[in-house]
Amino acid sequence: MSCKIVNNSKLKLGKIEKLIHSLVDFSKDRMKFKEYPIITFEDDEQNSLNLLGKTGYYNPDTQGIHIYANNRHPKDMLRSIAHELVHHKQNEDGFFSVGGYTGAGYAQKNPHLRKMELEAYSDGNMCFRDWEDGIKEKTPTIYNEWRKNN
Repeated sequence: MSCKIVNNSKLKLGKIEKLIHSLVDFSKDRMKFKEYPIITFEDDEQNSLNLLGKTGYYNPDTQGIHIYANNRHPKDMLRSIAHELVHHKQNEDGFFSVGGYTGAGYAQKNPHLRKMELEAYSDGNMCFRDWEDGIKEKTPTIYNEWRKNN
């Protein structure tokens, strides 16, 4: 498998683990990052109670993606991984070394980091969507059969 997954949460990975590896491999081909990140699932009950809580983050020093797992749909966690993979690629390309304000509201106050966030939202979501659509096309469903026949 591609990346290392560390599960520090109560989440039972089960079927999602195979999907994580598939998404990361697809993203590596798409984004052309060199090294696989380490993906860590974390529990943070307080964060999960906050309607605007954090979903995850990227640590450029460790090349680690951290995903908060409490009370989240697996698809939402996969989408967060895709977002953070863009930050991983940005880190490999040296974009994290630019500096500037990194405190609260950094995406509104630091033009460089705002551009990086825009890229992560746009490229991460589209990469996720393309990966997901590819999976769905390979999976026989009534909808896909109807689409093929019409």
